[in-house]
Amino acid sequence: MFPPPQPRQRPTPPEGHRGVAPPGWPRQVRPPDAPDWETTAASWLLDLCPPDYRRFPGLRRHVVVLARFAVLHVEAQQLATRRGLSEIRGDLKDVADEAVVLAAVQTFQLEDARLMGVRREVGLVEEALRGRRYRVRM
Repeated sequence: MFPPPQPRQRPTPPEGHRGVAPPGWPRQVRPPDAPDWETTAASWLLDLCPPDYRRFPGLRRHVVVLARFAVLHVEAQQLATRRGLSEIRGDLKDVADEAVVLAAVQTFQLEDARLMGVRREVGLVEEALRGRRYRVRM
């Protein structure tokens, strides 16, 4: 499906850049340039995606492609959650009492907030896989 990955020649990051994770970095992923950081990134990204994505070896071999798939998947979840939030009151008004509807609204709001954080995390990982590095600020 995908061509085999080409070996990447990355220069050694300058002092102050190696292994630095920015605020919002997922704790399940080692910082960029730490040993095996891309392996931890791939594992975490696959956990975010639909289970069927694990069937595609190209996504495991090309982690930056997997990251793009994960970004799009999380953004689709955000859209679905926001649509659900905008429609839930009308959809449930005839079948549930106000307390149940309110609980459903709150659940959508919590999920929307969670997905905002996940979107930031997956975006940071994708940027790092594309070569962006961060440095410690004093």
